[in-house]
Amino acid sequence: MRFSMTSFLKRSFQLSAILLLFFSYTSGAQEIQIHLKIINEKKEPVPFASVNILNRQDSTRQLNKIADSLGKADFKLEKDSRYLIRISSVDYQYKESPISISGSKNTYTLTLEPLPKTLNTVTITSSKPLMRQEDDKTIVDPENLVAMSTSGYEVLEKTPGLFIDQDGNIYISSLSPATVYINGRDMKMSAEDMATLLKNLPPNAISKIEILRTPSAKYDAGSSGGIVNVVLKRGVKIGKTGSLHAGLQQGTYGNRFLGFNLNNNDGKKNSYINLNFGNRNSFESLVTNRFLAADTMLSQSAGTKYAAHSLYAGYGIGDSLGRNWDINLSGNISFNNSNNLSNNESSIQKLSSSLLLTDNLNQVNNSGNSFAVSNGIDGKMKIDTMGSEWDNTIFYSYSRNKSDQVFSTDYFFPTLPANSGDGSGENKRNFFYITSDLKLKTKNRLTLESGIKFSIHRFENSTNYFTGAGANRIKDIYRTNTFHYKENINAGYIQGSQTLGKDIILKMGVRLENTNMEGQQVIPEDTSFNIHRTDLFPYVYLSKNIMKIAGYDLRAYLVYRRTINRPSYNFLNPFSRYVDQYLYETGNPSLRPQFTRNYEANISIDERPVFALGLNDTKDIFTNVIYQSDSNHSVAYRTYDNLGSNKEFYARMLGAIPPGKKYFFVIVAQYNHNFYSGQYENRPLSYKKGSWTFFTYQSLKVGKRSQFSLHGFMRLKGQQQFYELSPFGSINASINRKFLKDKLTVTLSVVDLFFTNKNNFKISQGSIDAFGQRQTDSRRVGLNIRYNFGISKKEKEKDKFPDIDSQ
Repeated sequence: MRFSMTSFLKRSFQLSAILLLFFSYTSGAQEIQIHLKIINEKKEPVPFASVNILNRQDSTRQLNKIADSLGKADFKLEKDSRYLIRISSVDYQYKESPISISGSKNTYTLTLEPLPKTLNTVTITSSKPLMRQEDDKTIVDPENLVAMSTSGYEVLEKTPGLFIDQDGNIYISSLSPATVYINGRDMKMSAEDMATLLKNLPPNAISKIEILRTPSAKYDAGSSGGIVNVVLKRGVKIGKTGSLHAGLQQGTYGNRFLGFNLNNNDGKKNSYINLNFGNRNSFESLVTNRFLAADTMLSQSAGTKYAAHSLYAGYGIGDSLGRNWDINLSGNISFNNSNNLSNNESSIQKLSSSLLLTDNLNQVNNSGNSFAVSNGIDGKMKIDTMGSEWDNTIFYSYSRNKSDQVFSTDYFFPTLPANSGDGSGENKRNFFYITSDLKLKTKNRLTLESGIKFSIHRFENSTNYFTGAGANRIKDIYRTNTFHYKENINAGYIQGSQTLGKDIILKMGVRLENTNMEGQQVIPEDTSFNIHRTDLFPYVYLSKNIMKIAGYDLRAYLVYRRTINRPSYNFLNPFSRYVDQYLYETGNPSLRPQFTRNYEANISIDERPVFALGLNDTKDIFTNVIYQSDSNHSVAYRTYDNLGSNKEFYARMLGAIPPGKKYFFVIVAQYNHNFYSGQYENRPLSYKKGSWTFFTYQSLKVGKRSQFSLHGFMRLKGQQQFYELSPFGSINASINRKFLKDKLTVTLSVVDLFFTNKNNFKISQGSIDAFGQRQTDSRRVGLNIRYNFGISKKEKEKDKFPDIDSQ
């Protein structure tokens, strides 16, 4: 369906009218004037303290105010509602206080405790949970994870409930990869490019991690695996602060990093800069055995060394224009230089007679560099004191990747002349979008949201390959390729949230997305495809308090959403990438989008998620597959294809000891069961598989200045696409110690202590029957050093007021 602006606006208007009529039928809530008085231990008023009030039944409803010179602040709050008051002030410790508005009391006095003269007893973040639930997303506080990480990528690896495979894909609840956002922005990067960006990101630049398993209609519909939003720090509350950090990790090969960050805030303007340099070295070992026939096996043993140098710079500046406008400009620049060397020994053998048919050694050297830059400007206007606002964003990113490949094969048996070849490739990516989001809050506990988004994504890839050397060097017409791709998405959404009665929250919305995709392979031949379609994506969210257990609220959630997963440019690019003489990788320009309906029910206790059940019903699913060549059975190619449908059931349970004491732990157990049905190589496909994944995080305070942490994961009966994996996992430990009045933190860590993050795999689908083993340079010992300077004790107060709508 081709895009029509008239029909688009007409549909948007009709949907808006329907939802407005639905939400307008509601009764108003009685409001009561509440007076807050903020004092210190001497009963003296604390002037100009920052006060944030959060509605605990609907955390999207927040009120902010600065107390007057007498420490007083007045608010209008709803009767029979529960709130959380959060107060921050210079020279005082951060304070949280829950209150219930019954009407019998309208004056509350809150006492702040002064900060110690030295920092050695400051523990103002000890009560922050590692994970907490806010509406339809889980918020992760990464502070303890940062201490034992050398990059943002490693912080995500250590986050309970997130799983990152060896190719850089991040998974939440399902076996479909999640979409990664940075500061609420979809970067439109492949898993490999996003992994490179996160590996360049300094770990202490992360303020929090938001996990959205079933995002609302406000978010792009192309997120069937959920969203992981990495929110970066944007400066501190007051004054100038900064830190220097350095570290190293040693496995078979070593990693090193060095960086610093500076923050400045004068109460009106804020700015920050992060710089990080990294040197990463690792290896991968892959052993594969593939049946070419019932009595013939191809055995391969490959080892690859990865070496890379990276430079990352992040920056931002913000200003308040008048009383209502906040403007923020932020961006980052990254550069990566890599050099990878692979050796792959291959042999083909008759199993019954042990007769050797072939034996050869393939060597491949891939070197290259990448450059990426992104910039965005956000403007937010506060409409009223209820929390209504108008948010606008303009974002642009550009990346360029250059690569060179040299390959050769030496034949030991039968003895043949060696062959070789080389090639070069370059791809460029441009991504631009504009969004405008309006949120209106009314006195009768109704919140209306609407917004529009326009995005355009261009990708260009060109490769030139040759076989032979010297005078015998000729162009490889099968691998020389030029591919252009353009994607334009126009979207609009409207959703409303209504608090019904005392504690029932209903949120409904719908998103309309018009998709236009065009791909063209220019060389070696002109092959083009066009996709034009318009789709609706409904969203329903229901939440209610069920009961109290030991004084804690037990809250239930029901969520439904329809999503789309569009194939990315690297899935569509028909270029054949040479792995070795027996295996190629190629994209599939005829891939169709897949659609998923997600249903989830979950329960939280005191805003901490504890249990969830869900179903992902996916149609026209596409996944990574391996096909055997029709002309040569010893050659296979890895690509992507639409296979049919998949029903995935999952269950998740979390148990924890609340933080704030000497010992804290959290453990997560998750079960996934998949049932595929469709066709594989034009044959009926019926495939069922269940797997268990366990995560844990534990910490023990050792005295006032040290902390021991233990975390890890284990996966049983694992699955990755159609690969069945043996049990694997990782146990990681660290201990840190603070010196120089807590300004210097030294952390000693070990990753994959027992070297168990490796697996055996097998695949038996269609004409492919193979098994093998894969392992990486995962066991490492590390040392991290971080020195904070300036008035760093205020930095922790900043993150106490979560920026829920940071996107």
